[in-house]
Amino acid sequence: MDGAVTMEATRRRTKPSTDGKVSEESQEPAQWGRAWEVDWFSLTSVIALLCFAPFIVFYFVMACDQYQCSVTQPLMELYQGEATLLSIWARAPSFTWTAAKIYAIWVAFQVFLYMCVPDITHKFIPGYVGGVQDGARTPAGLINKYEVNGLQCWLITHALWLANAYYFHWFSPTIIVDHWIPLMWCANILGYAVSTFAFIKAYLFPTNAEDCKFTGNVFYNYMMGIEFNPRIGKWFDFKLFFNGRPGIVAWTLINLSYMAKQQELYGHVTNSMILVNILQAVYVLDFFWNEAWYLKTIDICHDHFGWYLGWGDCVWLPYLYTLQGLYLVYHPVQLSTPHAAAVLALGLVGYYIFRSTNHQKDLFRSTNGSCTIWGRQPSFIECSYRSTDGGVHRSKLLTSGFWGVARHFNYTGDLMGSLAYCAACGFGHLLPYFYIVYMTILLVHRCVRDEHRCSSKYGEDWKRYTDAVSYRLVPGLF
Repeated sequence: MDGAVTMEATRRRTKPSTDGKVSEESQEPAQWGRAWEVDWFSLTSVIALLCFAPFIVFYFVMACDQYQCSVTQPLMELYQGEATLLSIWARAPSFTWTAAKIYAIWVAFQVFLYMCVPDITHKFIPGYVGGVQDGARTPAGLINKYEVNGLQCWLITHALWLANAYYFHWFSPTIIVDHWIPLMWCANILGYAVSTFAFIKAYLFPTNAEDCKFTGNVFYNYMMGIEFNPRIGKWFDFKLFFNGRPGIVAWTLINLSYMAKQQELYGHVTNSMILVNILQAVYVLDFFWNEAWYLKTIDICHDHFGWYLGWGDCVWLPYLYTLQGLYLVYHPVQLSTPHAAAVLALGLVGYYIFRSTNHQKDLFRSTNGSCTIWGRQPSFIECSYRSTDGGVHRSKLLTSGFWGVARHFNYTGDLMGSLAYCAACGFGHLLPYFYIVYMTILLVHRCVRDEHRCSSKYGEDWKRYTDAVSYRLVPGLF
């Protein structure tokens, strides 16, 4: 804990002394990034997630595999004594070496594309920002460089997938769903392995010791991470790779595998499956098109790399974010035309709000406020903060456009899109709606986390901003 104290970032303000010289007066520590100290509620939440999150993933996948996606029937059978935990576990497919080989090839291929194929798509796709880009300033004052090639990785991967499906026939397009649960065990092995490696690495050979945070609590350190940007070599960045490669590139492939399975089982693909594939593909492609922008978001700018990101990106994301497609394999819902149109409209309007809100902020940042938003000069709050290297930096908080409607209106659009994915599955089961419940909890919690950090980082400037923009997500409500 002594090492953490020496790295602690302290906000200071200057004031003149009686002899005319400038002195510094210490204020509260700047909470930039993960917390220094852990309260009992946070510790309890961390231990609960470490214990129960893997079982939540298993429960939902098992419910589809054994109970036709019913989330209540397993509980009823356990309650009535018709099944036991051991009998449910025994019926679940186990680890297989075939799945291990598939998963190893998948991860190795994504590492190869990430590390060995520099981006060239930015040279011929107008408007796309790729290649070597600067990240945001870390709490220690560093600015890391990243090789932004996610869109290229996605295009190459999907081009090969489609070439195989229609020409080469090396493997079945249903290969993912056919090995879905054995692949889950492989994803868990990687998730725990990379999280444990990052945890040990932070103690023995951190990439940048000044950006490490030790709380003194091993559970919190393991889950939320110690290192800010753990790397191997110059370019393999754990956060960018695991956030943006194995899970998100696979997301659309998983959905395509679900679609192929539906075609194999029923001889046709439903409009609900097509909607889920289209709407989620829009989200995934938006992520990769704006990967350079993603370097400035909370995942990269504030979160340290631990089990929360390592295991979450390997297991939680690909298995729970794709529940709608998995449900539709077991329940091929054909929507009425008005229902399908409403789902499509909700998803596209949500995406428009999400993307337009983020675009307004990017435009404001890139022009330093010399732009127009909604036809007028933007208003903003001028802020300052100090990094741990002692440097004073200035920032502007936008209060115009969607950012004048609510402080996190991009999350509102995100939630609208999330609801559209779920509504595409109809209203026959609860399972597809887990995603909107989870995303609501996640984004509301993220609002609170982000605002706590910004309050500590900007101090009274943040208070002026919240006075100017009163609501977080929904004007008039929250």
